[in-house]
Amino acid sequence: MSDGTLLQARFEFATAGRILFGNGRAREAAGLAKELGARAFVVTGATGRHADSLLAGLARQGTAYVTFRVSSEPTTDLVREGTRQALEAGCDHVIGLGGGSSIDAAKAIASLLANGGDPLDYVEVVGRGLPLAQPAMPWLAIPTTAGTGAEVTRNAVLASREHRVKVSLRSPTMLPRVALIDPELTYSMPPETTASTGLDALTQLIEPYVSSRANPMTDGLCREGMVRAARSLRRACEQGTDAIAREDMALASLFGGLALANAGLGAAHGFAAPVGGAFDAPHGAVCAALLPHVMRINMRALRERKPDSFSLHRYGEIAQILTGDDAAEAADGVRWVEELCADLAVPTLASYGVGQDDLPLLVQKAAAASSMKANPVALTPAEMAEILERAL
Repeated sequence: MSDGTLLQARFEFATAGRILFGNGRAREAAGLAKELGARAFVVTGATGRHADSLLAGLARQGTAYVTFRVSSEPTTDLVREGTRQALEAGCDHVIGLGGGSSIDAAKAIASLLANGGDPLDYVEVVGRGLPLAQPAMPWLAIPTTAGTGAEVTRNAVLASREHRVKVSLRSPTMLPRVALIDPELTYSMPPETTASTGLDALTQLIEPYVSSRANPMTDGLCREGMVRAARSLRRACEQGTDAIAREDMALASLFGGLALANAGLGAAHGFAAPVGGAFDAPHGAVCAALLPHVMRINMRALRERKPDSFSLHRYGEIAQILTGDDAAEAADGVRWVEELCADLAVPTLASYGVGQDDLPLLVQKAAAASSMKANPVALTPAEMAEILERAL
């Protein structure tokens, strides 16, 4: 087909038990936690930003708690340690408060508490890939950034240092009982974090929209999310307390999480896992560095091998949404993304130490990544290497 639509829709949509969104809703967190249990395992980021008010609320409600800080992107070792501490403390529910790292760590810990075993029993690619048979221990997700959408995704991205790769612990049983999104919690994000997380959100709206697993339900979320990100990402970076811009980006992040969890991603995220596993490179910044080049190579490959694909038509729709110009063509969307990345000073992959000699191994690892499976066209090793070369 060439009109951007799908026939014979057949899909599944799974998400958190409840989604609560709005300014000031973080004040409801302690009451929600009380419904989940009597002793909370509270996973926060390195700074514990916004934790004081949450912990004070838990104390007022009579909920006991133990805190656990995640100072970097989560690893299999960190999740093992968090699970051990939660078991030792007798916690009966988990709260994840912070960015994607904190939320993913909380998600993995809640799942291991319910299922037992080691992270490597369950992770993809480098682990045994066993199913998580039991639903995660009750947990509450409270994001303080606007990018990953991890509060509504059914996987936790963990770095395996011994394998030098990032892999996923994945199951619909990992979804939280409650996802609470309060845009006010993002006001204090610095511009560089706003940029990298916001570009991650944009990537997670574009990739599911052209994914081979796209469906009518996620399509609407992607379109609405792209509109909001296009009009507000720059403004959120420049004016951190702009309420409309922050709300737009919080919604873009949420919609991206809902979309990727139910329609998959693509090559940008397929590369982000091995790059992030081998180099000290933030996930959102890596996705941003790759995104315009993935778009360009995907479009070329689709024209050559799948000219009637609905995904090819959708790159034109993306251009029209991002530019606000109904006459825009697909190449205009790529240029818009490139200009945005330049305006927001997105670092190159080379700035993180990635060099030409690293490309063959990164291509090999990316080809095995789960995100690559939903890319709208199967890329050749040469095309994959070209994407990385352009992003250096």
